[in-house]
Amino acid sequence: MKIINAKVYTEDGTFQKKDVYTDGEKIALSGEDEEILDGSGCYLIPGLTDIHFHGCAGRDFCDGSRESIEAMAVYEASQGITTIVPATMTLGKDSLHEICRAAAAYPNEKGAVLCGIDMEGPFISMARKGAQNEKYVHRPDAELFRELNRASGGLVKILAIAPEEPGAMECMEELKDEVVLSVAHTTADYETAAEAFRKGVHHVTHLYNAMSGLSHRAPGVVGAAADHESVEAELICDGIHVHPATVRQTFKMFGDDRIILISDSMEATGMPDGEYALGGQKVMKKGSLATLEDGTLAGSVTNLMDCLRTAVLKMQIPLESAVKCAAVNSARSVGIYDSYGSITPGKTANMVLLKEEDLSTVQVILKGKTIL
Repeated sequence: MKIINAKVYTEDGTFQKKDVYTDGEKIALSGEDEEILDGSGCYLIPGLTDIHFHGCAGRDFCDGSRESIEAMAVYEASQGITTIVPATMTLGKDSLHEICRAAAAYPNEKGAVLCGIDMEGPFISMARKGAQNEKYVHRPDAELFRELNRASGGLVKILAIAPEEPGAMECMEELKDEVVLSVAHTTADYETAAEAFRKGVHHVTHLYNAMSGLSHRAPGVVGAAADHESVEAELICDGIHVHPATVRQTFKMFGDDRIILISDSMEATGMPDGEYALGGQKVMKKGSLATLEDGTLAGSVTNLMDCLRTAVLKMQIPLESAVKCAAVNSARSVGIYDSYGSITPGKTANMVLLKEEDLSTVQVILKGKTIL
């Protein structure tokens, strides 16, 4: 395939008009021009990587089944999210084992490529559990993590931990070279979060959400993360979880090298309004809002590509920065950038054509083949 006339997102973070070739499943330096795809009036960007979402299309990763993972993968790919790292919830040990085994056995035959697992629970703070089920909150436990990771075939890429919980710091020190550790669902103050970052944690789960806010006398996790340049922060740009002004300020604080756009989407994403579930709890979807029965936000119902559009079209984030945060930084954070995340010869040919005027999707190229 030869893609012509598009403005191509390059490795230096700019758009350039040039031809792009594919050879089978890979991006190539040149080609035989057997198939021409005209990208006039379009941007060509790398396929996105969502490193934190729970479900979509009426399915949840915690269903623990091949059928659910496949349905999610097909939906995500159709939206231009071509590599995925779905997240667990705070559940019992047996359920987490089942989820991990299902991921390990998943054949990756259809849709977006399953590249890992984000283990969001159960090592969280009861006080900041959010939409997680308090019944299954567990003290940080390195051996339990290792047991679950073995069951997953080593797929766990991110592990969330509330650093103020008993044993958390010791657990972090023990695991810092085995998995990306993330501060999450936490009551930690600035000093506690800073200690965690000094001990080797360099990730924050959905910044601002399920943690104390940033204030002038109590900067909390946000302030500590901003102060430590090795720390990257997830950000949900669905227009619900974080105010547009706060999104802009966060880009000024962190820069676009350290922000990772995520969706945190749940099974109601891509579905009509109604009743759904998250971590075994009832969730009501109404428009772009998903809540538990008590009104607690329960993830988002916006896929990552729509989050990118919201960031650019409604929050004034430059498209170049939004693509970096949704495709490049995300792939780097989970160690897959050697194969995904940029339009570079030798990498998997996962790309998306977006209309210049409204960023609507014109075509998705998945492993070198058009799928729309």
